[in-house]
Amino acid sequence: MLARHPSTLVALLVACTAASSHAELPPVFKAASGERTVADDTVRAFVTPKTILWKSDDSGETILGEGVLLEKGTRQPATVRAGLCTLRSVPGKPAPGLLLDFGIELQGGLQLVMGMSPGKEPVRFRVRFGESVTEAMSDIGGDTNATNDHAMRDLEIQAPWLGSVEVGNSGFRFARIDLLDADRTVFLKEVNAIFSYRDIPYLGSFKCSDERLNQIWATGAYTVHLNMQQYLWDGIKRDRLVWIGDMHPETMTICSVFGADPVVPASLDYARDTFPLPGWMNGISSYSMWWVIIHHEWYHHYGDLEYLQAQKAYLVPLLRQFMTKINDRNEEQLDGRFLDWPSSENEPAIHAGLQSLMVMTMDAGAELCTTLGEPEVAEQCRQTAARLRRHVPDPNRSKQAAALMALSGLAPAGKMNQEYLAVDGSRRMSTFYGFYILEAMAAAGNHQGAIDCIREYWGGMLDLGATTFWEDFDLDWTQNSGRIDEFTPEGKKDIHADFGNYCYKCLRHSLCHGWASGPTAWMSRHVLGITVTVPGGKKIRIEPHLADLDWAEGTFPTSTGVVKVRHEKQADGTVATTFEAPEGIQIEVGRP
Repeated sequence: MLARHPSTLVALLVACTAASSHAELPPVFKAASGERTVADDTVRAFVTPKTILWKSDDSGETILGEGVLLEKGTRQPATVRAGLCTLRSVPGKPAPGLLLDFGIELQGGLQLVMGMSPGKEPVRFRVRFGESVTEAMSDIGGDTNATNDHAMRDLEIQAPWLGSVEVGNSGFRFARIDLLDADRTVFLKEVNAIFSYRDIPYLGSFKCSDERLNQIWATGAYTVHLNMQQYLWDGIKRDRLVWIGDMHPETMTICSVFGADPVVPASLDYARDTFPLPGWMNGISSYSMWWVIIHHEWYHHYGDLEYLQAQKAYLVPLLRQFMTKINDRNEEQLDGRFLDWPSSENEPAIHAGLQSLMVMTMDAGAELCTTLGEPEVAEQCRQTAARLRRHVPDPNRSKQAAALMALSGLAPAGKMNQEYLAVDGSRRMSTFYGFYILEAMAAAGNHQGAIDCIREYWGGMLDLGATTFWEDFDLDWTQNSGRIDEFTPEGKKDIHADFGNYCYKCLRHSLCHGWASGPTAWMSRHVLGITVTVPGGKKIRIEPHLADLDWAEGTFPTSTGVVKVRHEKQADGTVATTFEAPEGIQIEVGRP
């Protein structure tokens, strides 16, 4: 196991070119300084800005010496004025303001460290956080739809004339500060990002012959890590909430990267206790089904019977409640109907998806109830699943629904892949259900097609400056669009402010959403080929699918230690596999 040190967080960030958990820190984190206060595995690090992207005035009258803000500081207010950034309000000139780029998406706030400003009165600043340049430069509301919905990202503060102040708790990469006081000269010593994250090691890793895939794997891991706060959130700017359905892709990434982190059971229990039966979790029936499926995955990976037994009083009535939601034609009759936003106006697809999820839930429930010593309920789950399989809906051109039909066995994976999943490449994907689309393509044996989608779709976000994966993405948005880390050039579309839909229109769109991390879990499972075959992880199957890759290597956390694998493609097209496993784990090597 890696030492508990901040480097275990940043070793796999997108700025790293190596996927090894022993990689050098990216430059932006080499600048992080100061004490780290630890509470519940959470630490705070102070990060120096990487670049000043904009200032309100180039005349030298209102802003001087701003370059000092790019130097690593001490976080100690200064009783001097020399060598500091000077902000001066001048009549007839724009109020002094700066836009800072910290180089990578962060969860946390901002620290302003002052010099000895004259006047001895508090200094008023406006602070704006942004996941894109445009968001950090925006006002609340209007056509671009910037918000203070779940985190305050646009606010006015007071700083002491000789001291420091901390402000903010949001997801951001960019921060704009503006001096609000008229007729005032202020000396600013430092502006640091306060980076708050869970101090846990990256036990899983991935590296292959395609650097783009390495970066995508690392970006997915980091996206989820930022959302592992006191609970497992959806997003760090908006949707700082426990949405159980959205947790499933995040949980699969956590299993591939961090292992049995307590944030998952804590979040599952939070939802269980917050949404008593007969209500659905988050008011959505599919999310209650995902709760069952997540518990099945968690027990399968780690074999914690005591924790599973603690769910029995809720799980068994929930399964019986689902059994009442089927008509005499074996069709699901659920309320609280939702799969994901891109499919939310396609009712036939929603029905096909919910029918499939019901099958998956009953299959998982049968196994869980057998483990829990509830044979009668287990048999009822099996009979209910058999009934549901007698009705095969039409996915109505939805890749999301087709993927769930393939994974549940309602339809052959090969048929769903040929007719829906492999059509139009990465178009009509979603960042949430993209994981299930990739899984269904793998079930059909189309590993090459899945890898191509990962490169094109998730790689498309990286091409636009992403350092974490987004709430939603559409390849059509990329046509003539600028990057999030630049001012949008004239004549181009703004990728953040001009797109989005449903609840995530324009700048309300979250650019760090854990449900978008699917490729990380998928590449560990299908490229490295590592799957747990018995509850508790005592048996592992290794069956790599390199597709057009020359080699791949990595690590995978289990309940008893880390498994290491390396695959190399031979001249005849076969794959040579080597591995190391902790004592007590049985390894089976399969051939693709």
